[in-house]
Amino acid sequence: MPKPFKIKAKGESSAELLIYGDIGDSWWGESVTAKDTAEELSKLDVDTIDVHINSYGGAVSDGIAIFNSLRRHKAQINVRIDGVAVSIASLIAMAGDTVEIAENALFMVHAPWGGAVGNAKELRDYADVLDTYAEAMASSYMRKTGQDKETIMDLLTDGQDHWYTASEAKDFGYVDTVFEEEMAAAASGFKKSKFGPNGLDHAAVAASSKAAQVAAIHKPLEEEKVMPKGNDNQATKDDVVDNKVDTAEIEAKAVAQYQAKNKKRKEGIRSAFKPFADREGVQDVLESCIDDDAVSVEDARAKLLEHIGKEATPSNPADSGRIEITEDETEKFRTAASDAIMVRAGVAGADIKKDIRANPLRGKKLLALAEDSLKRAGIKTDGMDQMQLVSAAFTQSTSDFPILLENAMHKTLQQAYVVVSDTWTRFCKQGSVSDFRAHNRYRVGSLSNLDAINELGEFKNKTIPDGEKESITASTKGNIINLSRQAVINDDLDAFVGLAASLGRAAKRTIEADVYALLALNSGLGPAMNDGNPLFDASHNNLGAGAAISMAAIDANRVVMASQTDVGGNDYLDLRPEVLLVPLALGGTARTINEAKYDPDTANKLQKPNMVNGLFNDIVDTPRLTGTRRYMFANPEEAPVIEVAFLDGNDVPYLELENGFTVDGARYKVRLDFAVGAVDFRGAVTDAGA
Repeated sequence: MPKPFKIKAKGESSAELLIYGDIGDSWWGESVTAKDTAEELSKLDVDTIDVHINSYGGAVSDGIAIFNSLRRHKAQINVRIDGVAVSIASLIAMAGDTVEIAENALFMVHAPWGGAVGNAKELRDYADVLDTYAEAMASSYMRKTGQDKETIMDLLTDGQDHWYTASEAKDFGYVDTVFEEEMAAAASGFKKSKFGPNGLDHAAVAASSKAAQVAAIHKPLEEEKVMPKGNDNQATKDDVVDNKVDTAEIEAKAVAQYQAKNKKRKEGIRSAFKPFADREGVQDVLESCIDDDAVSVEDARAKLLEHIGKEATPSNPADSGRIEITEDETEKFRTAASDAIMVRAGVAGADIKKDIRANPLRGKKLLALAEDSLKRAGIKTDGMDQMQLVSAAFTQSTSDFPILLENAMHKTLQQAYVVVSDTWTRFCKQGSVSDFRAHNRYRVGSLSNLDAINELGEFKNKTIPDGEKESITASTKGNIINLSRQAVINDDLDAFVGLAASLGRAAKRTIEADVYALLALNSGLGPAMNDGNPLFDASHNNLGAGAAISMAAIDANRVVMASQTDVGGNDYLDLRPEVLLVPLALGGTARTINEAKYDPDTANKLQKPNMVNGLFNDIVDTPRLTGTRRYMFANPEEAPVIEVAFLDGNDVPYLELENGFTVDGARYKVRLDFAVGAVDFRGAVTDAGA
């Protein structure tokens, strides 16, 4: 059996990637992870990568990350489905510039699924998360197949497994070509269409013995009678020719494959049951699942959950058929303590304030919460003075005190971050990066118009234009909050809760400041691009004439933007402005021009309509700009100019307890990983004004 994940160079310009196993970290064996794939792909400087897939899927997040890693690579990606591409593995296949499938291979798409525990609200929220995953996956299938969103979302939300043969997958648009069956495919571990989503097709395979199963698998390869046609196109009995296929070697391989697959199945079931081995009746359920080859690991887990549910004692004896899922007592204490602290500090939201009367820890001071944490950890506090008590609450590994303080600060930090207003989100694109390396943003050129054929009927070669790229690199910004023992004894909530709120607001302002600092470079012309010129430059055709803001000047700027051409210079982009960014002092004038029915600069206003009325959907005026320079932006999703990218899409600051202490108390680290960069010049125009 091949390794689940392998990547190797085939030459100086090509490489091969093997995805032959579970996607994401697997609890029962080797697997294909997004981390390994991204790291190995980053090392490849090749023009072509051949991706071979034979996988039943796995973790959605890893699958999406692998898909994006492949799409991000500069190489031509050629995907070949050798056995099966199921669940999230089918989405990875969509990353191919070309996708082909063996004629005896299978393709399957279904809704993302998972498991969750918690109260009713948490379970409903988890269902929403699964729907969000489906939305994220839909775009990849739509891009490849050309199907509309409604069609794809039906496949990803109806709860059914949608299996496709090779020809059906091609007809739907998932794959481009179907290649002929190869006997070498037997090594993949998935044998023709007799293997379904749970291993062997037990409806078609005799259950009396392993030998009978093998015979059923290879029934099409048994002895056949071929009757050749004579001159009269009729076959005679004497013309019958015996054609026998020697299946011994094939059957031996099938037996080995079956045994290996069944061994993994049993190991997976045993691992799933191990934590519950001491429960009554679990061993009987385990043995029945092990003995029945038709029971997959997933089926066994479902049987285990059903058995445990039957054995559980309901919280309310009257509800004999219902299982109560309750929050862990430790987590309940931490949540109640954090909420109580936030209410006393005056930073709690309405949802927390609403439930505070039922909070058993309401009104408690920090010192009392520290003592409660120690008692819950089984530590006697008799004889401790205040300093000793707080010190023990911080340093005892079983104490909840540092964590409940962290929870309160983290909630406060994120709450303060969210409520601070900003302007960058109105004209910048929000993106994501996977690490701290430079991430390229490519723009592909177009071909010029078709050439006329000369009198000899000759066709000319078409020159493919080079693309353009810019890069964006994330960095980390943050601070440390020090919480001393004296602050806890003094019950000084503002020393850390108030500071957390301030840092949340500061984090939001930091992004805002970085965006405007980028625009301010080169005297307001922005950062240098990959061609060495500023973002706004005559060579980029995005400079206005330097006229004071007016109806005519705005219309002239509009014409400049709409006249931009694509990378190859072969077609007009015809971009239209949506956002006008001006200094605070010009905000009133800008809104008047945009909303006036008639030209506000004409003496007789009733005779000349305002030609730019309603041109902008949004006008941003800010004190972060001074002077008379203005900026005009197209829709940032359609033609992004400035991008703010967050590490792994985490667009809120993060707070964590720092390991070890260098102060007399605790240290909490606040960080935000993001990047600000210019990614294209075509979607914006600037005018120095007058």
